[in-house]
Amino acid sequence: MTERFSFRLDATDGRARTGAIDTPRGRIRTPAFMPVGTAATVKAMLPENVRATGADVLLGNTYHLMLRPTAERIDRLGGLHRFMNWDRPILTDSGGFQVMSLAGLRRLTEEGVTFKSHIDGSKHELTPERSMEIQRLLGSDIVMCFDECPALPADRDRIARSMRLSMRWAARSRAAFGDRPGHALFGIQQGGLEHDLRAESAEALREIGFEGYAVGGLAVGEGQEAMFGVLDFATDQLPENKPRYLMGVGKPDDIVGAVARGIDMMDCVLPSRSGRTGQVFTRHGQLNIKNARHMDDPRPLDEACSCPACRNYSRAYLHHVFRSQEIISSMLLTWHNLQFYQDLMAGMRAAIAEGRFAAWQSEFHAAREQGDIDPM
Repeated sequence: MTERFSFRLDATDGRARTGAIDTPRGRIRTPAFMPVGTAATVKAMLPENVRATGADVLLGNTYHLMLRPTAERIDRLGGLHRFMNWDRPILTDSGGFQVMSLAGLRRLTEEGVTFKSHIDGSKHELTPERSMEIQRLLGSDIVMCFDECPALPADRDRIARSMRLSMRWAARSRAAFGDRPGHALFGIQQGGLEHDLRAESAEALREIGFEGYAVGGLAVGEGQEAMFGVLDFATDQLPENKPRYLMGVGKPDDIVGAVARGIDMMDCVLPSRSGRTGQVFTRHGQLNIKNARHMDDPRPLDEACSCPACRNYSRAYLHHVFRSQEIISSMLLTWHNLQFYQDLMAGMRAAIAEGRFAAWQSEFHAAREQGDIDPM
């Protein structure tokens, strides 16, 4: 077992990459999808079942955990890994995005952000130094810089000011992170949809120096075409020998397009949130289990899937338990969606390693264009 954090590239196919991140808590195979465990749990899943889908790493949320149960309490109880019974790598976000999107009455200054909790209205302050302290108390393996993420669309001046503030905060995050062998700090590139602002941000981050680099400020309302347009140049502005992480993405075709453009890591609440609302991802696209067409259907969601929902239960049963608001519905549909996402990543890793990623992409899109199986 390694005592350090390291990244290696094993193969490339076009701009798509496959490799591995090694941490003291285990290996993360890339490209990797990170299920989101916002409040120290992937909703409706046991940790060992998340692992059984093929997940190598989870994401925890600094903003939510600092408010409840608090980072100090988690630290006293042995750290986030022990607290949530997940012994593999954890990445924690910085809290910046949630402060901007969830918190009330926030005030932004050079120092940081003061805000009121969305839970009870209590007042808090997040600065780069405090974000690093919280993530240290949580004990996460991969720590994210504290940044500001403006929603798009926004005018160029607003994006430029925000990006430069985030770069100053990145330098403060690096200084506050200190020397933590075995742990990694990732910088976050900002700059909206602007090529020159993204380049300026990437240059500032490279000068500071990080163990990995994230593409931030996307999947915030700009649409897939604009996001891919940024990824067409943004990944190449980041170091080739470090992991590249696209934050908050996404739908299956978003993920495939991001990997095709050189991204190594992604996270999104979509597979788990969709499972709880009856939205199901399959090789043939998305389906809604509450639709009446599934009521008498004895077939599985996806005959090629190995998850318990597909192995042991029919569409008719899954339709019934969803309509009856039974807890098992969230459990089975979330497990299926997470399995689909991890199978997607495994398929891409194999295709890149074997030099057939373009063909794999064509097959992926062709299967989705077929649509769901015909009704009974």
